[in-house]
Order: sequence, then structure tokens, then C-alpha cells
Amino acid sequence: MRRLVCVALLLCARITSAGTVDAAQYDAFWLWAGVRTQPVLDNARTVYVLQGQIEAAREDDTQVRFIAQRASVPMLPHAKTWLVYRAHTLRWTPRIEQIMLAQMQRWRASGRTITGIQIDFDARTRHLDDYFDFLRQLREHLPADCKLSITGLLDWSSRIDADQVNELGKIVDEVVVQTYQGRRTIDGYAAYLVRVGRLQLPFRIGVIQGGEWTPPSYLAQSPWFRGYVVFLRNG
Repeated sequence: MRRLVCVALLLCARITSAGTVDAAQYDAFWLWAGVRTQPVLDNARTVYVLQGQIEAAREDDTQVRFIAQRASVPMLPHAKTWLVYRAHTLRWTPRIEQIMLAQMQRWRASGRTITGIQIDFDARTRHLDDYFDFLRQLREHLPADCKLSITGLLDWSSRIDADQVNELGKIVDEVVVQTYQGRRTIDGYAAYLVRVGRLQLPFRIGVIQGGEWTPPSYLAQSPWFRGYVVFLRNG
């Protein structure tokens, strides 16, 4: 009887493991400030590294400030690197862009392969036109060899229409759709992913380490799907 119980527990453990994100099975990662370096990075082919946060000053919302939030990154000579900026406002000043471009120059001077910039902004559907205008202007100020990536909310991908998708595809090089909030996967994520799989611009799916996840087979069938990005976390 004890042996049967042990076998049952082992099977349950395997089922649970199969439905969670094992970072060792992936090769693209988000690296956030305060998150410890992990051995899985040894096999990383792509990393998205947080550089800072842009927000309006509390005492005056017309003033914008840059808060440096650098993640700890080991030397990864074979990994392509994206520099990530978490934006709480789109009212960027020329100074913000200057800081961003200076950081990119320092990274490249250190011998890193910098693919481009990623903007992490929670764009609401009704404000997408304003966001697109912001991205167009930013794109114009980036070096010709610097790509532009953005994150996307899971429910946003189900509301954006075909014309907006086509317009966005002219501005950015990829969208990474986040399937998590906080430290856990969003409930009912599978229902949203059906619409995500229909996107006709390069996209990735962002998942959280240790979170619930069952990869849908139809994603791999999309010619626009570029793989997964794992948000690494402590514990």
C-alpha cells in the first residue's frame, strides 16, 4: 500500500512539473533588478535586461524622471541583449532619450551584442494611438542598427484590430505578450492565447519562471511566432 502511495505521489509530481515553466528548457530571459543570477543563463541566446524606470515626479506630473534599476548580468558572449525600460509615462523629455542612448553606447563599448531597446509599458486599448505616436518618434531617434521591441498585455492582444496590428508592424520589430501578473500566470490565459496566435507581426510569449503553463501547439504553427521569454525570479 505504501508503495502505491509513493507511485501516486510521484505521478502527481510529474504532472505538476509538466504544467509549470522550467527555465532550464528555454533560452530567452528577462533579467530584472534584484533577481539573482541563475545557471540557466549559461545557455541563454537572448536576454532582456532592465535598465531603468521612467515616471512622472509625484510633486509635479509635468516633470519626468529616470530611475536607474540595473539588473545583475554575467558575461554572456553568445547572447543577444535587449535593454529594457519600464515606462509609467510617455511624456519623455530629450534628457530621457539621451540617457537611454548613452547606456546603449556603454554596453556596446563593453563588447556586448546589443540588439535593441524594449519598452515595457501597459498600453490601454483606448490609448493605443497615443502609444503608436510615441513609438514612431522614439524609433526615429534610435540608431539604424537598433531594433525596437515592446511588451503587450494579454487582454490587449485580444482587443487590438487588424488595422492597428498592421500599423504597429511598421513601427516595432517584435511584441512580447506577457501571460503573467506579479508572480503568477494570469487565470484563463489559454482563452486569450487563441487571439494572440493570430497576430500578424513578429511576437514572443512571455512566461514567468515556476508559473503555470501548458504550451498550445498552434503557436508553433504561426509564421510570426518567435518563441518564449522567461521572467526569472528569486525562489
